[in-house]
Amino acid sequence: MDLQENVAVPVWTGADREVFLEQVYPARRPAVLRGVDLGPCVDRWTTEYLEMKGGEREVKVHVSTVPQMDFLNKNFVYRTLPFKEFVRRASETKHSDFFLSEDESYYLRSLGDDVRKEPAVLSKQFPDLAEDFHIPPFFEPNQFFSSVFRISSCGLQLWTHYDVMDNLLAQVTGRKRVVLFSPQDALHLYLNAGDKSEVLDVDAPDLKRFPEFVKARRYDCVLQPGDLLFIPALWFHNTRALQFGVGVNVFWRHLPADSYDRKDPYGNKDPLAAARALQTLEKALGALDQLPADYRDFYGRRMVQRITARTQRPMEDL
Repeated sequence: MDLQENVAVPVWTGADREVFLEQVYPARRPAVLRGVDLGPCVDRWTTEYLEMKGGEREVKVHVSTVPQMDFLNKNFVYRTLPFKEFVRRASETKHSDFFLSEDESYYLRSLGDDVRKEPAVLSKQFPDLAEDFHIPPFFEPNQFFSSVFRISSCGLQLWTHYDVMDNLLAQVTGRKRVVLFSPQDALHLYLNAGDKSEVLDVDAPDLKRFPEFVKARRYDCVLQPGDLLFIPALWFHNTRALQFGVGVNVFWRHLPADSYDRKDPYGNKDPLAAARALQTLEKALGALDQLPADYRDFYGRRMVQRITARTQRPMEDL
């Protein structure tokens, strides 16, 4: 979008653990890591190989008549298919067998064995495929949280959201465009009550509804097969599959383990301290509602001033 500042995500070639931890990670900015060993998956994970390894295992997938999936308005349905049938359909552009329409789009986000309690782990849900995938050694083993297996139809675009843990997006096959926004631009992204932006189309947004969106600085990259994208916690991201593609997201706890909600198998609930702060804020806003409008405005401004003074990062850190 011409009205928006656009920044290319830097590409690091051949980064090892030392380079990542000493040069990439401390910056707390997205980075494409090219030439990292992901194992034989990059060459092996063809549709035929995936169908053979996944077999008749049933998977729950998103299905939509449009490629731009909208989590807030739920323009998709969940359906269950044998894995090999799902792979066949997701790799097609026109379907002879379908649920909604012959050009419907498919998306798989793997889940834990107990979806309410356990995070997704590739070695548990797809052990044969996990043997092909090497998790980069960029964090300590005890920090590991989940490895999420993802498969997308060509053209599939996912809603803009943030995660509360650091993660590496491994693009194993296919090309994928990723658009990211800094946490410092959160006020321009029209967040719902949770972790998602209401701006679904980041390329042609409705500026009458979302006029502040143009103030958000946009970071762009296109992932090639074998690329890794480091996505720091709280960075918003929007993905679009340029081809049928397979990937793995590896999440890890970069904060102390007791900072996170233990009942969160997806790893996207706010840290416990942040959740408590937001609950306290809601109570404070309820108290302000008891005041006349001019007092509410005055004390609301004072609250904003105090919050800003306590939380704003120095300019040299941004």
